[in-house]
Amino acid sequence: QVQLVQSGGGLVQPGGSLRLSCEATSGNLNYYNIGWFRQAPGKEREGVACTSSSDSGDRGTYYEDSVKGRFTISRGNAKNTFSLQMNSLKSEDTAIYYCAAEATGTTPQHVCTIPESPYLYWGQGTPVTVSS
Repeated sequence: QVQLVQSGGGLVQPGGSLRLSCEATSGNLNYYNIGWFRQAPGKEREGVACTSSSDSGDRGTYYEDSVKGRFTISRGNAKNTFSLQMNSLKSEDTAIYYCAAEATGTTPQHVCTIPESPYLYWGQGTPVTVSS
């Protein structure tokens, strides 16, 4: 079982960049797919991006269409951290962002998906506001 603590976020102008980070404060993330989700005001939470548990050479990633080419999910060199780099931010990216982890067992996974249900471990959420 992991506990996830988020950092980053805040207020940025349209076109700007932000980086969100997530740290597993207990255990590491070797056997977890990891993902980022967001919930905009008045909307349901949606998946943004995920990356699978396999080694970097054959690691699968997935991005929601609206963030492709702008957001990048990555694992840190430390086994217990990952991040979401967000560039060219738009007002519609304004939301509470959550990191999450899906336990996958000891067999490396080469794909990931972003329905919420497999993700049992969640960060506390951090607000991102894109506004001029």
